Amino acid sequence: MLYAVRALGDGVLLYPVYALLFADAGLTTGQISTLFVIWSVVSFAFEVPSGALADAWSRRGLYTIGQILIGAGYALWLVWPAFPGFALGFVLWGIGGALTSGTLEALVYDQVGDDYAKVIGRAGTVGILAMTAATLLAAPAFAVGGYRLVGIASVAVVTLSGLLALGLPDSRGTGGEGPGYAALLRSGLRESVKSRRIVLALAVAALLPGFSALDEYLPLLAREKGAPTVAVPLIYALTALAMAAGSALAGRFAARPILGCSVAGAAALLAAGVLIPHLAGMVVISAAFGLLQFAMVRGETRLQDEITGPARTTVLSVSGFGAEVFAVLLYAWFALPLALTPLFALAAIPLLLTAVLEIVRRG
Repeated sequence: MLYAVRALGDGVLLYPVYALLFADAGLTTGQISTLFVIWSVVSFAFEVPSGALADAWSRRGLYTIGQILIGAGYALWLVWPAFPGFALGFVLWGIGGALTSGTLEALVYDQVGDDYAKVIGRAGTVGILAMTAATLLAAPAFAVGGYRLVGIASVAVVTLSGLLALGLPDSRGTGGEGPGYAALLRSGLRESVKSRRIVLALAVAALLPGFSALDEYLPLLAREKGAPTVAVPLIYALTALAMAAGSALAGRFAARPILGCSVAGAAALLAAGVLIPHLAGMVVISAAFGLLQFAMVRGETRLQDEITGPARTTVLSVSGFGAEVFAVLLYAWFALPLALTPLFALAAIPLLLTAVLEIVRRG
């Protein structure tokens, strides 16, 4: 059931074309950027409070509500294809994304415990493969029915993901018995900073998914290295497959202290791939993203293992908030008036520093 929930939640046909939907509706680049800002601000505002709500109530129920809100946001784009409709759709997506962030992961950890890395790693693989399949299906679906068919399919799969989640074993922090919402929020925030070890684990778990924002620029980098536009989706699919492999392998090395090494390896491969002045470099970069995905699963697992209190989702939401903030900083970095090659190469430095942070944490 978990794998079906992840597949449907990530198999959204709108992902590769929604920016085109906005542009074709007459929005300028500045207006589209404003939409992304609205999305980010709403996500920031609701991330941690929604985590505490999941701890105080039903994690399963909150995930379902979040997915339905995301689907409603997509539907609003179809019925009101103008800036106000797109903005309200992003508000719903931001709230829904905050409600689901960390919620499913906390629910799974409560159920499987020591097998978490293996189970969530496989679920991540399923999600990445579903996203890849949806990306490939978006083109023929658009050719047949335009944005409307792509949008309706996206609303359907996301809503079905939420409804299927109701079949998962329920997981809640207190379920009305014990500390209330405010107490759990305070408890989660205190636990996030209660020791040097958990602070460092949280920092690593936040930074690693933040680096995944780099994949937004991979098509542009591939084109800069000489790839024709028709080949870019194939290169992107190669990266997705590498990430799927990294996620699948994350549960096989749970007892080995290899997180820091995998992050350092990802940084080295990223820098090397960027500096190779032809398309072969994209293969190396794909390997870097595979290692990054492996590290993301391992880093989140380490954080889950450190959490001992009832506010598990709240702590995970603090990590999610940090990841969103770091991703925005990366977006700002890539807005600098420089070529992509030096921007990517220099981005490997903070990734290497993250590996050092992990080594310090283990020490």
